[in-house]
Amino acid sequence: MSGCPYFEKRHLLFKNKPPKTEDEDDASQAGVNKASQGGIIYGDYLQLDKVLSAQVLQSELKGNKIHDEHLFIVTHQAYELWFKQILFELDSVRNIFISGHVRDERNMLKVNNRILRIVRIFRLLVEQFTVLETMTPLDFFDFREYLAPASGFQSLQFRILENKIGVPDNLRVPYNRRHYRDNFKGQESEMLLATEQEPTLLKLVEEWLERTPGLEADGFNFWERLEINIFKGLNQEKEKIEKMADCEEKEELMAELVKQKELFTSLFDEKRHDHLHSKGERRLSYKALQGALMIYFYREEPRFQVPFQLLMSLMDIDTLMTKWRYNHVCMVHRMIGSKAGTGGSSGYHYLRSTVSDRYKVFVDLFNLATFLVPRHWVPKLNPNIHKFLYMAECCDSSYFSSEDSD
Repeated sequence: MSGCPYFEKRHLLFKNKPPKTEDEDDASQAGVNKASQGGIIYGDYLQLDKVLSAQVLQSELKGNKIHDEHLFIVTHQAYELWFKQILFELDSVRNIFISGHVRDERNMLKVNNRILRIVRIFRLLVEQFTVLETMTPLDFFDFREYLAPASGFQSLQFRILENKIGVPDNLRVPYNRRHYRDNFKGQESEMLLATEQEPTLLKLVEEWLERTPGLEADGFNFWERLEINIFKGLNQEKEKIEKMADCEEKEELMAELVKQKELFTSLFDEKRHDHLHSKGERRLSYKALQGALMIYFYREEPRFQVPFQLLMSLMDIDTLMTKWRYNHVCMVHRMIGSKAGTGGSSGYHYLRSTVSDRYKVFVDLFNLATFLVPRHWVPKLNPNIHKFLYMAECCDSSYFSSEDSD
């Protein structure tokens, strides 16, 4: 074969072919630069000329530029941008509920996804304090005088967020013995008043929970069945304890059983619930509470899996907002001690008073764990009879795709 003219010529053909350059072999350079062809570019699309020129240092304007004021401004501007995104997602979820689209259960995936997005953003906001904490108290002291009377309490978006989620007006901590809205003027005060009158996320979720399938008295009648099963179970527990020999353990078990019986007696007492609701100790209606507890007990059933995830995410929002407030309290205490705030509040002492259950919106969901019982006490479902757990409500007129929604 070595003398074959064909193979000799072929060898020469490859031998004489110029080698490929490095750029020709690099697949990462195979694209086309479309930006050179005109149209909107990155900086114009994001309007970065406005965003990146919005960091005006008051210390520099006063002729005494302080380095860490730049970090302080950027961090708070980032908070406000994320608040805007949270409000954008929250409004879209509220609109799905308000419009009635939530009655078509296919839309619950969209609701869940957007609520989960809010949760992820809040996780980011909680962690963002660690960046601000790289600034020492003395660094902050250097430019703090230039901030007054500006204050974080004046964040309009955060107050709107509280209102739209459902922080009760009557449970808010007064700001210097005044209504929180008194610290806002003109259009801002009007905006806050308007959001107080809008349906809150809490109210919309409450109405949704009241429609939980399986609560109907002429259907599965979950609440009545649960009450019968729980008190039957408690009576059986009592009989077991009574058979025990007299001892300290028997007394303790009997005392605990009495407490459990009182607890569940109050759970099934609608008047007791209404009394707690009027005091603000419960936020959901009696029927909504029933729906939430039913979702908890049957969370593994196909129809309740997505609703259960939503309830978990709502608690995550409450938890993360509480952590955000707590981190803010700790940072303020670290930076200014017990001094008054730049806006005139008592500073750390005021902020500390806001870290409580009075600012938790979905506190009833947290308290549901109080009423959990052994699985065999939960009313049994027969798939051949109780088909509501496998048949979701679908209404084509109220279903909308991603392209149809805002």
